[in-house]
Amino acid sequence: MPTGQPAPNPADRRASRLGRLGPILIAVPVVLAIAVVSFIVTDAGEASTPEAAATGSAAATSSAATPAGSPTAKASPKPAKPGWVAVDPDEQKARTAAFFARTPRTVTGKPVRVPEFHATCTVSHHGDDDPIVFPGLPGASHNHTFWGNRTTDGNTTAASLRAGATSCSPKQDRSGYWIPTLYQNGRVIDPDEITVYYGSRLKDPARTQPFPYGLRMVEGDPKKKADPNGNRFWCAGIGGEVGRSKDGVFPVCASTAHIVRQITFPDCWDGKHLDSPDHKAHMSGALHTGVCPRSHPVPIPSVSFVISYKPLSANTDGITLSSGNSFSMHADFFNGWDEEALAARVRNCLNQGVKCNAAGGF
Repeated sequence: MPTGQPAPNPADRRASRLGRLGPILIAVPVVLAIAVVSFIVTDAGEASTPEAAATGSAAATSSAATPAGSPTAKASPKPAKPGWVAVDPDEQKARTAAFFARTPRTVTGKPVRVPEFHATCTVSHHGDDDPIVFPGLPGASHNHTFWGNRTTDGNTTAASLRAGATSCSPKQDRSGYWIPTLYQNGRVIDPDEITVYYGSRLKDPARTQPFPYGLRMVEGDPKKKADPNGNRFWCAGIGGEVGRSKDGVFPVCASTAHIVRQITFPDCWDGKHLDSPDHKAHMSGALHTGVCPRSHPVPIPSVSFVISYKPLSANTDGITLSSGNSFSMHADFFNGWDEEALAARVRNCLNQGVKCNAAGGF
């Protein structure tokens, strides 16, 4: 949906969505019963999806292609508890050993001594989908703005991400990224710039390792109505903030600045699961200590979305999100990086404490 194009009235969208969800709500107990019996975890970390969910209505996307049929993966010998998606411990142990056996590339030139690399992205499509929170249920979510993998929809799996093209550079990043769609007076406003940073906030970045393929996580709370720390939109650039919106929630930026939102995910992993029932319990932060807690001992790259809405900078009145007010901003990440490309960047850039470009160079 291009910027500036009239969007459906949010109230009408909710009413129509409730109508669409009527049959789904009736079928949910049956689907859940089937899921509890048949839930297994594949070697790719994917929970098997009940056929009833897989044949849901088509997603309301503006330009996403439906992913091709996913390869059939073998079942894990140990089924996970419902909501938990386990990694194969032997495979993870082997991946970790192979990663730290790599010889980092020799640092050349005079790079900035900050452990970081990034991907630059553009919006790919919109849709009422969330394959992390509502997997296999197209149309069940509030509207999201997607970037990265162009095939991301309600039926997306780790396997399907491998086949999708991407709206990010480098092209080896086929991850799915999404946030709630932003409206101003009923019109969709897309970000004009999106950068996804991968860094380390730990005392010893040399121990950071790549997250496993298919890891997913959610940051933020779509149900939040207020935040003592503010809504965290801010003005970047010369002149900074020069005022506030009429409701006092959003900043108004100088003509030489632009409004920005940054969302940072946890950087410590439990080492056992690709997902959890709330999509957060398998992750944790370093809690300002610079060291991962014992419950989540594996340091992984710190993922951070920096999202710019330049057209909003001078006028931030009438802004809402598809999930609610500004405090409901949240973000989802579904890892689809090419394993070799990600490992090289973590080893060469993060482990050596240097800043790399999107191509992974110094």
